[in-house]
Amino acid sequence: MKRYLDAHLRQDLLTKMVVLTGPRQVGKTTLSRQLVAELPLAQYLNYDVAAHRAVMLAQSWRQSAPLLVLDEIHKMRDWKAWLKGVSDGRAPGQRLLVTSSARMDTFRQTGESLAGRYFRLRLHPLSVREWTEQTKATPQAALTHLLERGGFPEPALAPSHADAQRWRNDYFAGLVREDVLEFSRLQEVKAMRLFAEMLRARVGSPLSLTSIARDLNLSPVTLAKYLDILQALFIVFVVRPWHRNIARATLQAPKVYFYDTGLVQGDEGVRFENLVACHLLKNVHWQQDTQGQAVDLHYIRTKDEAEVDFCLSDGDTLTHLVECKLTDTKPHRALLRFAEQWPQAQAIQLLRDCKVEADIGRLQLRDAAPWLAALAV
Repeated sequence: MKRYLDAHLRQDLLTKMVVLTGPRQVGKTTLSRQLVAELPLAQYLNYDVAAHRAVMLAQSWRQSAPLLVLDEIHKMRDWKAWLKGVSDGRAPGQRLLVTSSARMDTFRQTGESLAGRYFRLRLHPLSVREWTEQTKATPQAALTHLLERGGFPEPALAPSHADAQRWRNDYFAGLVREDVLEFSRLQEVKAMRLFAEMLRARVGSPLSLTSIARDLNLSPVTLAKYLDILQALFIVFVVRPWHRNIARATLQAPKVYFYDTGLVQGDEGVRFENLVACHLLKNVHWQQDTQGQAVDLHYIRTKDEAEVDFCLSDGDTLTHLVECKLTDTKPHRALLRFAEQWPQAQAIQLLRDCKVEADIGRLQLRDAAPWLAALAV
């Protein structure tokens, strides 16, 4: 399966080292192995494989390899200094691709800086656009399929829903049990799993770490650390309130979403909101990584509890206001209010089941499936 980053990854490798990150089993290894298969003498090494690890530590890979892929090196002690040396000392013309299932920009933030030496690309799960392009399905069929299966390639392509669910159960258990140990102590794994399970039922709502901390008999500081770990492992992502004062925004309650929509525990409306969040973040990261744009994803909530699910910004300017609904064609009051407050922003009410699209003043009622399919990635 050819992924949306394929062409840009190839282009970036011609000029700099590329660091490709994203959730575990989202397709990074498949993408990198496809590149290796196309280049004679290219070499793939995974730090998790003992034989590969020995080659990596000795730096005894083929110096003539036109492409060198190094996977999961964030698990190596002092990996930044090591990678800096590898990058600076590689053979002329050798392309270097580093892949990881953890956010290397935040993992062990000490030691050497890699500034200026690499391009960053983040691979996301399948979107409505990708699924329609790969399978020739209609946008509506693609949206229905991804709501049921999630966007990770293996469950999305599984022959049955039962097979997809078996994958998901093993995937979630493995993430919390194994990957968390890279960040944390063994005795914290149980508490981390309970926290992650609780988050599955709190998708789309402002998150109170203080309340959850009481339920788990832990401190809010500890839960904040756990949340950072879950983000660094690409299990969840946080959407923070829009505010021009960034410091003030980070103090307000965030909303949490899962990269795998299939992990969400809730009704169809909650799963639909999570899927839209995944699509918006994927496009934000695409613009940040490939075009260097200062775009970001937020939500809006005021003191009188008027709220819009998502907003997109470019610098300090709001560009889009997005509210998610299953079937409600009645204009969302907060969306109308904020559309007047920020007239430069497109105000969109996305409907999972839309009979007729319409414009009501500045508010656009749009069918979610074709709207999502029309996004860049």
